Amino acid sequence: MKYTITYYSTGVENEVLALPVGLLARYDVLTKRMKDAGANLGEPHTEAFGDGLFELRMKSIEGIARVFYCTLVGKRIVMLHSFVKKTQKTPPRELRLAINRMKEIKNENP
Repeated sequence: MKYTITYYSTGVENEVLALPVGLLARYDVLTKRMKDAGANLGEPHTEAFGDGLFELRMKSIEGIARVFYCTLVGKRIVMLHSFVKKTQKTPPRELRLAINRMKEIKNENP
């Protein structure tokens, strides 16, 4: 059974689709692999943050982008938040937003 990928909201889906073309192409390749292999593709493509939160890592000529996501029972992956990275470390605000959305999703889908 393949994995399914959904979005926290249409706003998150629109954020992802608004990424620069090179980053969006990389996102497309990685999410196709995730549908077959699962949520954790390993370094350098994904990083686990614990408690079921992951980060999809994309890099292209336009820069670096990240998409936070979580997994749910039934081989479901939910994209929670995306952003273009401008600093070495992930900004705490971006991480907090993803964690809060993950908690909300997991409370709705125990």
